Order: sequence, then structure tokens, then C-alpha cells
Amino acid sequence: MTAVTHRTPPETWRRLLSRADDADERGFLEELLELWCRERDAAGAALYVEDEPAPCCEAVWGEGPFPERPERPDAPAPGGAAGLERLDLPGGALLWRPVTPGALPGAAGEDDAGAEPPGAGPLSALLALAVSNCRLRRRIKRQSFQANYRGVELEALYDVGLAIASTLDLDALAEEILLRAVSLLDARRGALYLLADGEYRLKSRFGGDARPSFPAAETDGGPPGVLPGAEHLQTAAIAIEADRRGLLAVADKESRTGVGPFSAEDRRTLALFANQAAIALENARLHREALEKERYERDLQLAAEIQRQILPKGVPQVAGFELAGWNRPAREVGGDYYDLIPLAPEEDSGRTTERLGVALADVSGKGVPAALMVSTLHSALRLLMGRIGVEARLVERLNRHILASSAPNKFITLLVGELDAEAGRFVYVNAGHNPALVIRDGALAGKLPPGGLPVGLLPGSSYQIGCLDLAPGDLLCLYSDGITECTAPDDEELGEERLAALLCSVADRPLPEVVRTVERAVTAFAQGQPQGDDQTLVLLRRTADR
Repeated sequence: MTAVTHRTPPETWRRLLSRADDADERGFLEELLELWCRERDAAGAALYVEDEPAPCCEAVWGEGPFPERPERPDAPAPGGAAGLERLDLPGGALLWRPVTPGALPGAAGEDDAGAEPPGAGPLSALLALAVSNCRLRRRIKRQSFQANYRGVELEALYDVGLAIASTLDLDALAEEILLRAVSLLDARRGALYLLADGEYRLKSRFGGDARPSFPAAETDGGPPGVLPGAEHLQTAAIAIEADRRGLLAVADKESRTGVGPFSAEDRRTLALFANQAAIALENARLHREALEKERYERDLQLAAEIQRQILPKGVPQVAGFELAGWNRPAREVGGDYYDLIPLAPEEDSGRTTERLGVALADVSGKGVPAALMVSTLHSALRLLMGRIGVEARLVERLNRHILASSAPNKFITLLVGELDAEAGRFVYVNAGHNPALVIRDGALAGKLPPGGLPVGLLPGSSYQIGCLDLAPGDLLCLYSDGITECTAPDDEELGEERLAALLCSVADRPLPEVVRTVERAVTAFAQGQPQGDDQTLVLLRRTADR
């Protein structure tokens, strides 16, 4: 039987070629299929373009039916199955249904030697061009969709980043991060872990159970059982400049059929979100540290104010004596303490005498713990000195009190004395403190050596009382080791001898000037070195007989 071939007028080809880039792609394809059926005497035709997982139908004309997704073009042609004939095209295929089964175009016989094969001729070339255009438009559409999706994804990440960055409360932020991650990836479950002491610890969970903690080493390849029962797990490290701070885990992506695995785009999205979460968590941590530092500084300021209230605000007036005191803590609060305590007049053989309690103490350690012990000593000393006066049993009772109220290995060196202004006599107990210096006639005349151990060091310690008679012009200097142990850049200490020589050189000057001289000398000796210990000075000078 002879194959039927109708000749298409040239103006039709020109019109079709002019429509190759027409926006009405489907109408153009249907017109091509109609022309194919008319030229090939077919009842209907369908055009397919390669796609995943199988070619997809782009246009149909005439009688069907035609399969939605036939075999791929490289599969064997169906031949006469179901009355369809197939023509493979670059990137696609054409199926058509001949009018008379068994009289298929292209089945050349004796009478159709001049018939044009189905894959030859301008119409087949135009169909191949149409398939190529379809594939190109589909690729552009897919890429445009990916670009738009990427834009939406980045916009969502930006919005999420703004939302979590505005939260500085760590607990609230952890909840917000996890909920946003689960929402971004359409996950059913999730958990957020923070790294501490080499271990990931659960901070927040959603949608089910999660391991409370696991070693940091288990994150390689995904921690096993982090979300028990999860079918599909995806994790992302929360890190700042390669320094891991936590782990974000999501599981079981929602799909139309239940749950499924996460795609490469999902993994990238989770990694980007984890970066934003890391910045937000770091901001929250720094904010918490700033609040703690601010609170600590307020506490220090309050402690410093309390300590300033403990130290004398001025010096009492004692007839026949000049007094001065100075204190410079190494930190906001210190462990040095001095006090000048007016005592009640004492009746002695009908005479009224002026009595003044003098104390200088150095608590072991520095900062707030030392300041707390200073407060304990201050209250106990004021209470006991008014009742007992300066005796050995005063310091013994102080020793018991400090032992009972302080931490182990904490102690206080203390020099406490009582000045009888009328007699010019200074009675004292030195409990492990630096020996006070006595300057007379511009020279070192003596020292007040220790007469017992520091208070709070050992139970049952005993103490000895000493007595010093002060002549007019005599200068008594009580000091803490922060002065004599002040170091120069070469680690040389100021020392007791330099302090004594300095006092001798200014012994006849007003005591405020003597204090300023010592302060400037200590500062100059350090040459800009940080102050290593609290520095305290108490000066008494007898001015005249009474």
C-alpha cells in the first residue's frame, strides 16, 4: 500500500517558522501536530519532551488515547502496540495513530519507494526544533524557579535571623531557634544542644524525646540516637569561627506521603540557619556576661561603699597628739583595715584620762572575701575593745571569733593598741603583724615586734602585751606589708629600711605631709607597676607634754 503524503504550501512553512518563538507554545505545537497528521494521514499525534523520571507529554492533536509518560526515547519503540507508531526526536519523541492500522506511513512497499520516511523532511526538523525549544524553556523555567526559591529561602533566613537576633534571653532564644529550624525545614522533630565541658547538653527539644547529653566526639557522622525513633536525621554544627558551641538536629521532613529524607537544599538551609543561630547565641552569651559583670561591679561598688563607711572618716582630736591615717586598696575593696576608736574616760585615782583605741589589720587574700572578714573583725573589735580594753584576752577572744566565722586557711595579722594620752603611753598586742616603727630625733629608735600568731590561724593561741612610752616629738608608724613589699620593675621590694629612712627624713613635718610623702614615694618606686597589695598607714606623734 502506498503511503499518503500531502504537500504543504510554502506560505504555511513560512508562517510556522515565524511562530517558532511565539508565546503561545502549546497552540504552535498543536498546529504542528495537525500538519503532521494531515501530511501523514494520521488520526492523532502526541509530542513528548524528555523529563525526569520519564518523557512528559507537551501537546496532543486528534484522536487518542496517548500515554501520559511513555517509555524513554532510548527504549525500544512500541511498534504497532496499541496501534501507535513512534518517531524518536533529539530530546523527545512523537507518537501518532495511523488512520488505517497496517497502513502505517513509512512502511515502504513496492508502490511507495518515493515516499518520505517519517524522520525526514522539513516537518520532522521543525518538530525537533520545537522539542529543543520546549526543553530550553523548561530548563529556564526550572532555573527561574530555583532562583526564586533561593530568594524566598534567603528572605526567610533573613527574617528568621532578625527574629532570633532580637532575643537576648538565652532560654527564650533556644526555644525560638529550635521552632524556627523545625518550621523552615518542615520537620516533625528537633533538638538544640549547647556544648559545655566537652559534652553536648540538651537545651530545648520539640516533637518528641531527645538524648539529654552525649560526648562531643559522637557528632562525627551524626550522634546516634540523638532523636530516638527518628527515620531521617539532619544535623548542623553551631560554631563561631570553627569553635563549636552547639548542635542543631531536625528529623523526619513532612511530605504528602508521610515523612521523608532531607534534600541537599535542606542541608544547606540548615547550615546557613545554624550560622545565624550561632551569632544569636553568642550575642545572648555576651549579653548575659555583660549583665553579670554589671551586677558584679554594682556589688563591688556597694562593698567598697560599705568598707569606706567602716574606715574612719577623719581622725579624733586627742590633746597632745597628732594623728593621721591612709588606705589605698589594690582593688575596689581591700583586706587592709585600720581604726581609731575613742574610748570612754577612765577614772584612775581621781584623774580623768583620754584613751584612744588604735588598730591596723591585714586580712589574707584580697577582694570581696577579704572585705567580708574585715567587716567581721571591725564589728567584733569595736564591741570587745569597749568592754575589755587592750589586753591579751582581747586578742584571744578575737582569735576564737575569727576561727568560728571564717573559711579555713584564712587569717588576719593585727596590731591593736590603746593610747593613754595623758601618760603618753601606748599599750599594744601585735598578733603576727609587721613591727611598728618608732622614730625619735630623726632616727629609728625601736620597733613593736609580734607577740603571737595571726588571729584565725590556730585555736588556743596565746598573746603577749607590750608597752611603749612616747616622748614629745616621737613618731609611731603602723603600716601594712603592701607598703614594704611594693616592688619595682626588677622585683626589688621597697623594704622596711627604706620606709624607716623615709620617715626619718620627714619626721618633723605635719603628718598629712608625711602621709603624702610616703604615698608618692611608694608610687614612684613601683614605676607604673600594678599595685599588688592593699596599702595602709597609721601615724601617731606626741606633740607636747600635758
